[in-house]
Amino acid sequence: MQGQQQQAYDRGTTIFSPDGRLYQVEYAREAVKRGSASIGVRTPEGVVLLADKQSHSPLLEPSSVEKLHKADDHVGMASAGHVADARQLIDFARRQAQVNRLRFGEVMGVETLTKTVTDFIQRYTQVGGARPFGVALVVGGIENGEPRLFETDPSGTPYEWEALAIGESRDTIQDYFEEHYEPDLSLEEGIELALRALASVSDDGLEAAGLGLATIDVDTEQYHQYPLDELDDVLAEHELLADDD
Repeated sequence: MQGQQQQAYDRGTTIFSPDGRLYQVEYAREAVKRGSASIGVRTPEGVVLLADKQSHSPLLEPSSVEKLHKADDHVGMASAGHVADARQLIDFARRQAQVNRLRFGEVMGVETLTKTVTDFIQRYTQVGGARPFGVALVVGGIENGEPRLFETDPSGTPYEWEALAIGESRDTIQDYFEEHYEPDLSLEEGIELALRALASVSDDGLEAAGLGLATIDVDTEQYHQYPLDELDDVLAEHELLADDD
């Protein structure tokens, strides 16, 4: 009987279990944990977004793996979890950012945009006939000249961070950040920190084709995603290429 009762709570998206849990939201978090890692680092000079998009087949075109996204000129997002869910949330965020520009004639703040997205996510935890989004996002950008870095949770809760990882090996990468992160890092040092954190959980080293790297710096307030040749140079500069000792 107890197993049957738990199964009923398990199937109900909007039903709390007797101990106050929403199982479908917890399963959505598990989907995030199974996704490849995405990383965000905030420095006084800007925000770094790094995504692991290693392919499981040499026949897959690397550019078709979407892990980094430009939400607005001053905001970027990285995802972990179900890519299809991530695309829906990214498209929603882009529409909200453009509506804000058209309606008010100004860019949307990073915090406001993040909370608008998490409000949308939260709706899917309290309505029948739908499931929660099985994805988490790292949202980074510049707001009023200050770098901001947020995480969205499948429950619809936003968190602000100085450095974070979502997806596979999150705990290990977070431990690396807690040991090595410094609040006065330059943007270049932030890039190196993100790369070394990801390298710490990679058995085979890093390859440019299997990574996505983007920055939003304070001076230009513009999202910049590194092309393959630039990323290859960055990895070589820090001696992090897969064939380096």
